[in-house]
Amino acid sequence: MPKAENHRDPAAPQAGEITPDLVRDALAQVLESAEFRASRRCQEFLKFVVETSLAGDGQALKERTIGVEVFGRPASYDPSNDSTVRVKAGEVRKRLQTFYAGAGTNSPIRIGLPAGGYVPECQHTPLVPQSAGAPLAFSMRRWSWLLLAACAVSGVSIGIYAWATRSAPLADPILRSFWGPALNSSSPVLLCVSYTPVYGLNPSLEAAGAPPPARVKDFELLSEHFVGGGDMLATATLSRLISGMGKDYRIKLGRDLSFHDLKSSPSVLIGYSWTRWSSLTNTFRFGFDLSPRAPQITDYGKPTKWVLPARSADRHTDEDFALVCRIFHPDTGTPLVLLAGITQFGTEAAADLVSSPSRLQEAMRGLPSDWPKKNVQLVLHTRVISGETAAPQVVASHVW
Repeated sequence: MPKAENHRDPAAPQAGEITPDLVRDALAQVLESAEFRASRRCQEFLKFVVETSLAGDGQALKERTIGVEVFGRPASYDPSNDSTVRVKAGEVRKRLQTFYAGAGTNSPIRIGLPAGGYVPECQHTPLVPQSAGAPLAFSMRRWSWLLLAACAVSGVSIGIYAWATRSAPLADPILRSFWGPALNSSSPVLLCVSYTPVYGLNPSLEAAGAPPPARVKDFELLSEHFVGGGDMLATATLSRLISGMGKDYRIKLGRDLSFHDLKSSPSVLIGYSWTRWSSLTNTFRFGFDLSPRAPQITDYGKPTKWVLPARSADRHTDEDFALVCRIFHPDTGTPLVLLAGITQFGTEAAADLVSSPSRLQEAMRGLPSDWPKKNVQLVLHTRVISGETAAPQVVASHVW
């Protein structure tokens, strides 16, 4: 800051600033919690990354460094052959999630460890608005943790609502540019999530001593029971976002959504909803080909390089592709947003992008300046690291 403007002690904390002392107090609260007392390694991991960041050495928080400093690995160890750091980072994220969903709900400062990296982030609870020239000591990040364990529960909308009303994100201008058509409607925004088809064992084979299943009819389609975990995390993120921008919303689950609903209110179709409502989107440039052998995103119906490789029997994937669409749809007359991945990970990444001001700003950087008034499609790619999505990257776009 120029000396002419320096009318205060530069070392004095400013209103709303997250100081190192506040971060250390928050860290102590976390480390003393039941979630972390049970794991000395998780305590050491979190303390190391937080203190290293506070010391200004966040760039040094690489997998190899943590492996050596926290887990005692030799300097020559190869992280690609030793997943200890990645696995422990995932465990730390889940323990933080559990803590802030329970005992730490009212903590004034929240510490997070974003997926895909090891530099912690910090935010106020609730978030405190800031000027463009005075960022917080750590980057702001939305929190979408509460529903991870409830992804398969059909009554999950109650949990989503409870989480969404905890705190409100900033109504950043770039967010309002994207969500403006939905926010300006007099009707609440509909967040639409479909059930995912899952097959369960026929009850007649569940008795003790029954033969193992061997035929198709040994299984029953459970069409109204399960929702994808990534779809639920995306719904939690979006409900908090919409609520934080002062807009009412309703959650529509499964068959509760009708075409009349789509004509009456701005709607967000999340995850598997895309396939159910594919007739609304079959004229768009980018779409899905969900054939089991090579699921991919197509370009005017033609194959592309945005295809998932052959997957294991448990459908594990190390990457995913997703579509983000913001459409003024002629068939419904209302704004329509579609967020869907080839798998649940892409859906989660799509919701992450449209709720993060910095990521959305970067995604829209190369688009025409009048994109807020037009239809937009984005093709995203995300890596999946230890079961969690990394920051999504835009690989293609279309505006019309």
